[in-house]
Amino acid sequence: MAYYRKLGSIPKTRHTLMKQENGAIAYEELMGEEGFSSDSSLLYHRHIPSSLVGARIWDLPDQSLTPNAPLIPRHLKLHELFSDEEVVTVDAVTGRRLILGNGDVRLSYAVVGVTSPLYRNGVGDECVYVEAGEAVVETVFGALPVSKGDYVIIPRATTHRWVIPEGGQARLYFIEASSHIGPARQYLSKRGQLMEHAPYCERDLRGPEGTLLVDEQDVDVYIKHRGNGPNGLAGTIHTVPEHPFDVIGWDGCLYPYVFNINDYMPITGKVHQPPPVHQVFEGHNFVICNFVPRKVDYHPQAVAVPYYHSNVDSDEIMFYVDGDYEARKGSGINKGSISIHPGGHAHGPQPGAIEGSLGAEYFDELAVMVDTFRPLDLGAAALATDDGKYASSWTRGRWINE
Repeated sequence: MAYYRKLGSIPKTRHTLMKQENGAIAYEELMGEEGFSSDSSLLYHRHIPSSLVGARIWDLPDQSLTPNAPLIPRHLKLHELFSDEEVVTVDAVTGRRLILGNGDVRLSYAVVGVTSPLYRNGVGDECVYVEAGEAVVETVFGALPVSKGDYVIIPRATTHRWVIPEGGQARLYFIEASSHIGPARQYLSKRGQLMEHAPYCERDLRGPEGTLLVDEQDVDVYIKHRGNGPNGLAGTIHTVPEHPFDVIGWDGCLYPYVFNINDYMPITGKVHQPPPVHQVFEGHNFVICNFVPRKVDYHPQAVAVPYYHSNVDSDEIMFYVDGDYEARKGSGINKGSISIHPGGHAHGPQPGAIEGSLGAEYFDELAVMVDTFRPLDLGAAALATDDGKYASSWTRGRWINE
C-alpha cells in the first residue's frame, strides 16, 4: 500500500538511536515486503521484538481439501455452519472454517462471539470482509474499529487480534492469500496512487488512528506459517515475555487498513459491463470484486443481467451478502450463500432472469466475488453446506445421475 502514514513518536532520521521517555532504548523493526525491495514500515518498540520464552505446536483448524469432482457448480449455505450455541465460544482465529482453497488463496468463514487470541499470519496477507456485526481489530500498528461492510486488509506477519464487544458477535469472511493483497493494478498509477477513474480513492481508506500499548507478560501469539501440514501450512504458538502491543511510533507505507464496500463507486455503461470493472483488490493468481447496488445499463434493449460466460482461466466464487441477486433468482441462492462456478463450465443467469431484467433501471444486490486462476478444492465447510441441487437449477431440477 504505497501511501505514507506516520503515528506516534519516531526519530528524525531512520536507523538512528531513539530513546523512550524513561531513557531506555526504543528498538527499531523494519517490516517489509519482498525482502528489502518493496513497501515497508519502521516500527519502534519498547521491548526487543524477537524475544521468546516458549514455543509449542498449534494444531490448525481443519485444512483438508477435496477436489471438486465430478466438476459441477455448487451452492453453499454458510449461515448453516454455526449454531447460536456455538457462537458464544467461537473466535476469529481458531474458529474459522475452511470453505475453499488452493496454493494461492484460502476462503474461510466464522461467526464469532468472543475475542480471539493474538495472531500472526506468516503465509500471506488477509482480506477479511465483515458481513455483519462489529469488532475492533487491535494490531501492533494501532486499533481499527470495523463494522458491517468493511474490508480489513491485514499485511503478512502483522500481530493482531479480533476484539468482540461483550454480548456481541460478527460474521466474518476470510480471504487468506499466499501473497500480498492490494488495490487493483488497473486503477493505480505507476507510482501507486489510485487514479481518477478508480472506483475509490485514498480518502476512503481508514488506517489506525493511534498507537496501542498493553503491559502484560508471557503472552501467547498464534502463528500460521509455511510447513509440511495440509496445504503446506503449519501452526506454532510463541510465548513472548512482553505484550507485542508495545509500539510507540511507526511510519511507512505498509500497515493494516479498512475500506467499506458502501464507499465503492460502481462503474456502469450503456450495455452490461464485464466483471473487471467491479474489481477492488488483487493477490497473486486471484482477484477480489464487489457487486454493489447500482443503476444498470441504459441501452433501450439492454439485457441487464450477465450474459452466459465460460470461466476459461478462473474459478468464480460469489458470496451473496445482501439484496436479491438478479441473475440467481429461482436458484435457491439467498443471503449468506456462496456459488461456485468452476473453470471449464459455462454459467450465467437462471431461466427467466433475462426476461425479468428487461427494462430494469436499478439492481439492489451486494456480493463479494473471488476469481482464482488455479482451481479451488472444497474444504470441510463446503462439504457440510452444499445444497446438492444447484447444478440442476438451469434445467429446473432435472438430473440424470440420481
